Amino acid sequence: MHPYIHPFIHPSILPTKEHGFHLSKGDFRDALCLRYGWPLSDIPSNCACGMSFKVDHAMICPKGGFPTLRHNEVRDITADLLTETCYDVAVEPMLHHLDGETFKLKTAITDDEARLDVSARGVWQHAQRAFFDIRVFYPNARSNLQASSLAAAYRNNECKKKRAYGERIRELENGSFTPLVFSNTDGMGDEASKFYKRIAELLSEKTAKPYSEVMRLIRCKLSFSLLKSAIMCIHGSRSSKHKPFRSDDFDIINSEARFTV
Repeated sequence: MHPYIHPFIHPSILPTKEHGFHLSKGDFRDALCLRYGWPLSDIPSNCACGMSFKVDHAMICPKGGFPTLRHNEVRDITADLLTETCYDVAVEPMLHHLDGETFKLKTAITDDEARLDVSARGVWQHAQRAFFDIRVFYPNARSNLQASSLAAAYRNNECKKKRAYGERIRELENGSFTPLVFSNTDGMGDEASKFYKRIAELLSEKTAKPYSEVMRLIRCKLSFSLLKSAIMCIHGSRSSKHKPFRSDDFDIINSEARFTV
């Protein structure tokens, strides 16, 4: 483990199912192992993709779609929070098509099918549409180990998102863009921290609950989401032995049914 990575911090909170703050016996054991760097038990020697199975590999292996599920879980939590506090909330909103417009940065996304993770109005300014795109990275991945510190890794990932979408959002959508960058070891970048603090302020005003209480709940939701996703990456099934149910299976079933009548 890289020296600047902080393992999962297990929140001191009651294991209530209402907010998803509960773990099975095996998940709790794995959480402790991840927290203290203890060796994990009951893990395979090789991944379904053919690579040697280690924690560093498990966290980034695309086999089984776990990185996507991890991303989508954070996206859905964010969308739910925005729905509670703002309006005109959309998940995966499409951006306006380009009509010959060009951008200063070559890294700007110009795809006509481009979309971001979440958008809403009333986050930073009344009626202005705010766009958000989420990235959950693994600090031990080779591309992130080049950063001088964990803070630098967050900034690098935030800058990549801004270079890809910032100019297009400002010029074509007349909106704001905020990259929400997380590490799957339970942390977030400065931009994400400012955003969730803003959401906590709005939710505190709406519910008349203390800001500290609301902020703690938001952090716990995100923390448990990342923790459960990490455990899923380790023990989730990546096997391709199962066969999907195909539409032509209905024809076979109907054919056999006619012979048994």
